[in-house]
Amino acid sequence: MSTPSRSSSTLARRSLVQMAVRIGVVIALTTLVSYLHILRTIRAESLDHLTRHVEERGQREQAIFVLTEETHSIIKQAFEERLQAGSQEEPSARFNSMLEHRPDGTIRTRPQGFDGTRVPGVWIAPGVKVDTPFQRRLLAAYDAIAQYGPAYRTRLTSTFIYLTEGVNVLYWPAVPNWTLDVEPDYPLLSFEYHTISKPEGNPQRRMAWTSSYKDDTSGKWLVSAVTPLDQDGKHVATLGNDVLVDDLLSRTLIDHLPGAHNLIFRDDGQLVAHPDIKLDSATGGYDILATGQPEGAQPGQPSAEQRAHLRSIFEAVKNREPGQTVVELPEYSEYIAVTRLQGPGWNFVTVLPQSVVTSKAIAAARYVLVFGVVSLLVELLIMFWVLRDQISRPLQAFTRATGQVAAGDFGVSLETSRKDELGQLAQSFDQMVREVRQREEALRQSNEGLEQRVDERTRELKDVHQQLMHTARQAGMAEIATNVLHNVGNVLNSVYTAAQLARERMRGMRLEHVGRVAHMLQEHRGELATFVTQDERGRNVLPFLDRLGQNLLDERGEILELLGDIGRYTEHIGDIVKVQQNHARLPRLQEPVSLAELVEDALRINAAGLTRHQVKVDRQLAPLPPILTDKHKVLMILVNLFSNAKYAMDGVPTEERRLAVKLEHSPADRIRLEVRDSGMGIAPELLTRIFQYGFTTRQSGHGFGLHSSALAAQELGGSLTVQSEGAGHGATFTLELPLHSARAPHDA
Repeated sequence: MSTPSRSSSTLARRSLVQMAVRIGVVIALTTLVSYLHILRTIRAESLDHLTRHVEERGQREQAIFVLTEETHSIIKQAFEERLQAGSQEEPSARFNSMLEHRPDGTIRTRPQGFDGTRVPGVWIAPGVKVDTPFQRRLLAAYDAIAQYGPAYRTRLTSTFIYLTEGVNVLYWPAVPNWTLDVEPDYPLLSFEYHTISKPEGNPQRRMAWTSSYKDDTSGKWLVSAVTPLDQDGKHVATLGNDVLVDDLLSRTLIDHLPGAHNLIFRDDGQLVAHPDIKLDSATGGYDILATGQPEGAQPGQPSAEQRAHLRSIFEAVKNREPGQTVVELPEYSEYIAVTRLQGPGWNFVTVLPQSVVTSKAIAAARYVLVFGVVSLLVELLIMFWVLRDQISRPLQAFTRATGQVAAGDFGVSLETSRKDELGQLAQSFDQMVREVRQREEALRQSNEGLEQRVDERTRELKDVHQQLMHTARQAGMAEIATNVLHNVGNVLNSVYTAAQLARERMRGMRLEHVGRVAHMLQEHRGELATFVTQDERGRNVLPFLDRLGQNLLDERGEILELLGDIGRYTEHIGDIVKVQQNHARLPRLQEPVSLAELVEDALRINAAGLTRHQVKVDRQLAPLPPILTDKHKVLMILVNLFSNAKYAMDGVPTEERRLAVKLEHSPADRIRLEVRDSGMGIAPELLTRIFQYGFTTRQSGHGFGLHSSALAAQELGGSLTVQSEGAGHGATFTLELPLHSARAPHDA
């Protein structure tokens, strides 16, 4: 009894596996849905947090630049007011008391009592023409810097006004003696802050910012803000400040979101700050858009991959929509958040890898997956215990009882006290055993008269078969007669329609106008020339006769056309009747038959219906020798197939209605005739029922045609089969007949 035990164990194991697979699929789908939901949520939160972070950083980092712009506005106003107030003042005495001429040709602040941490210094390049207007401008610049330079020393590194002649009024408490110690050939007017303040470099005459640079004296990173100062439309001076950005750059590289990094660059592609690229005054910085720069030759220099990455970031920031803060960089799987720092117009960019966002979602989904797997294992253990005690063991008892009954031992005993389905099954099994014992006895008695009853049934089936064959032949003949009458009726309808149209044309002919014109001419026969040329009505007679004659000719042509149609329709009726007469006579069992001609006869019988249904017929009839067969049965099959194909295409657009007839020689010495339509097709579940007696899919059908055709094909020693790819794909009926019949078929 080991085999039943293994079977029960296999059933329990298979049930557990199936349950595990189903629950596993549910867990996998739940994990996937959870991951997608968490990813969408975390992505939205992360991008929102990224946006807020960048905007807050932008507001915080640009504060120093905003204050610098406010400072420039105040100092510029003070300088202009002092220029206007000192326009009538004699400046020479004050100028000479403040400044001294040096042997190197420069004019500088007198060193006696000078404290550069409290007041500004002055440096005038050699060769500058010192006249009264120049002295007034210099003193106005000195007073403005002296008043506001020390006041803003906590926010600005230095404050200066340089005159375009080559003069620098500078307050720089970190380097108080700069104006005293600077070289006489110091190229003041060659630096960037002079270029961007000239009219050709700053036509709007607005505040401008230089590139960031590393100061050689302090070793700090600075950026200079300059505002051009004009007098009477002429550039005479430039107000400037040096802003310390060392802390800003350090915060940019150190203070960032987890997993992200920051960088700063200008609109022209000049890189200001990057965590992996070393920038110093010696190399002149790094231009993102420049080509031909060294790639990773030394530590801190960008590699080819970094350069391409930077260019992609720059292009994404440049091409973003107005007001758009976050941009996706799909080729690097990154999110880019950007904000503009007011003042220098720098782009502060935070780059956040998408993996930082997805890792959180993956961690949450992993937790869901682990929890689901643990739950699955617990459920499987519980289910195994239930299956073993409640199902496997009772099934083993049933298996043993089944083996006893199969061996002829009906003395089995099962537990029938259970109130569940297995208890009901045990009661049913006991009842089955009792009934099997009784039926076995009854079968023993019934076997004695079985052979006699089989013979009787066989004779009855033969009689029924003969009756069905006779009915099928009658149904086939009725089908052909119905098609003939139907087609004759269609043609008669066309004859009637053509006759009615001819009658309407005759009624519409304007023959009465001829009489009127003749009567009018009769009245004026004595003066026809005058009447036709001068009388108002007479002048219209000839044109009217011309139009009337043309109209009568047109009407005559249309009536002749309709009469020709009536003649053709009448001839067609004769053709249909002739075909029916040729095939309605009592058929011989076998006679030479040309299948191509038989196909044409069947198409002529269905011609009117095919024309009315606008079905296009494609013929591929190979030249074959006549075969010995029953012509009437073959014609009945073809008429049925063509008629069914016609109705099958009612639901198809008229331009798609195609009936293809193919006649060819097939292997095994047989003839194959295929009838393919482009109609509604046949569902797979109906293919096995299509030839059953009485089965039809047409509301007005009777189910005789295909059934009788299939029987007729069998009588002829051939077969009738059907193929279809399904609803809407048409159907193909194939009739195969023997080229040389081995024996004469017997008529039913």
